[in-house]
Amino acid sequence: MSHTAIESANRSRDYYARRARRMDRVHVRGALLVGGAYLLAAGALALAAGVGRVSVGTALLYVLAIAVAGNFRFDVGAGFTVPTQAVFVPMLFALPAAVVPLLVPAGLALGMAPQIARRELTPDWLLTALANSWFAVGPALVLVLFHTHEPNSRWGVLLLALLAQFTCDFLASAVRERLYRGPGVRELLAEYRSVYAIDLALSALGLLVADAAIVAHDQLAVLLIAPLFAMLRLFSRERHERLRQLAELGDAYQGTALMLGDVVEADDAYTGEHCKGVVALSLAVAAELGLDPDRTRNVEFGALLHDVGKLSVPNEIINKPGPLDDEEWEIIKRHTIEGQRMLERIGGFMSHIGLIVRGSHERWDGGGYPDGLVGEQIPLESRIVAACDAFNAMTTTRSYRRAMAPEDARAELLRCAGSHFDPGVVRALLAVVAREEPQGAAIDAAVEEPRFAPDEASAPARAAYV
Repeated sequence: MSHTAIESANRSRDYYARRARRMDRVHVRGALLVGGAYLLAAGALALAAGVGRVSVGTALLYVLAIAVAGNFRFDVGAGFTVPTQAVFVPMLFALPAAVVPLLVPAGLALGMAPQIARRELTPDWLLTALANSWFAVGPALVLVLFHTHEPNSRWGVLLLALLAQFTCDFLASAVRERLYRGPGVRELLAEYRSVYAIDLALSALGLLVADAAIVAHDQLAVLLIAPLFAMLRLFSRERHERLRQLAELGDAYQGTALMLGDVVEADDAYTGEHCKGVVALSLAVAAELGLDPDRTRNVEFGALLHDVGKLSVPNEIINKPGPLDDEEWEIIKRHTIEGQRMLERIGGFMSHIGLIVRGSHERWDGGGYPDGLVGEQIPLESRIVAACDAFNAMTTTRSYRRAMAPEDARAELLRCAGSHFDPGVVRALLAVVAREEPQGAAIDAAVEEPRFAPDEASAPARAAYV
């Protein structure tokens, strides 16, 4: 099972859980600002173009159809998409285009009523109905400007209307997420690709329904979509259940990782505390490098479990108060292989974490172990863990040596960039450490004498191994 799939399941679960709670002030403000702007735009379009004669029955039919479509949710990424496009397209031709943007929010709000009744949604989320309706403005404006009232009219105009829909919707979403302090434009683009692909397919169906309604002189032709909705309902339930199970599987993986971390700490208190320190530092470096959420989670798990293989190493070697002999050193060097084996037994994406653990003592110049990987052959997550592991080890007191002063550890990292460590990772790590200078100053004050002998200072990797 892929790590990305579990991450998507977790984001989807978090999204639904957030919708079951009251909106916070940030989301309320964003919904009011984006929704207020939408109301102004829709009202201005209706006033400028005129709404003409509107059939109340047809308007109510399509508002209800939008509401029903809004309840056939299909999980995509961190949220969901709904098949409103199949209803929205014929709605543009069944009613004066300028009035459609005023009716769409009513349909979306009405569609939330069953979710509120089931307590899947709190009433304050009704504020989002206007903010989520921006997709209706663009195509309505294009149809008004080109005086298009038939679904089989110029294809260029119809494509322009579709492009206007996607553009308005995406820009409004980007502004809304910026106000919500949510994902950036790149993440939104990745998220919305699949949504717009679904909308594109449903647009063709919507045009056929619109044409059928005109030919039959009966807007009830929109009910032809009902079988599609029933099928989507079945598929959406199955997908939602699969994502729920994936999220639970992700929880199990994380619980297993935390349990292994606790076992390591119980077996050797230093190693447990060391792993926690490496996790915090590695996550800060991952953020400094701009890693995406999936790779950041890989870094977190890799840092937490990079020493799990030491469970197979006798404590008398781990805690030996002096240099290791060659035989002991060979036993120590197998801990990354043992760690990978443990994680492979768990399976799933923990097998990938096993690869990160295996590579956590490789060197940039190829002099590391167990595989002698060089440069970018080493997983980036492993390179991050390796540098953070060494820095934490150098600045921590062990049974056989005192901690190195932070400024000496930073100098050692710089000296070993390009040999032991990835230079880019070292730059990011030093930037993180520099921001934590007050903490570093406190550590400096506690150091009363040099902690490393000259020969030890030239081997930061050895300091991190035990």
